[in-house]
Amino acid sequence: MCTSKRDRGQAALLTVMVTTVLFATLAAAMVAFGGRTIDRTRAQTAADAAALASLSGGRGAAATLAQRHGATLVSFTEGPAEGQVTVVVRVGDAAATAAATDGP
Repeated sequence: MCTSKRDRGQAALLTVMVTTVLFATLAAAMVAFGGRTIDRTRAQTAADAAALASLSGGRGAAATLAQRHGATLVSFTEGPAEGQVTVVVRVGDAAATAAATDGP
């Protein structure tokens, strides 16, 4: 066999380098996915809270509560039935819709 001593260990080094790059790529993807998931959850929580608050306080209460949850009120619609509201809020790139009614 004609291998020199300086050639030994090259495959191990290459394997470690490739594994490190793959791990870093996977970690970055998981962080991005986790951030989007958190934004969607926060947006839905804010939308639910804003819709319920708007039943007694109107659009102003919905906007205030959405802001307290770190969201922006995008849309506020009353109806079609009496005492029914629908709100849309945005947190980051995520938007969520919630409806509430004070009827039975």
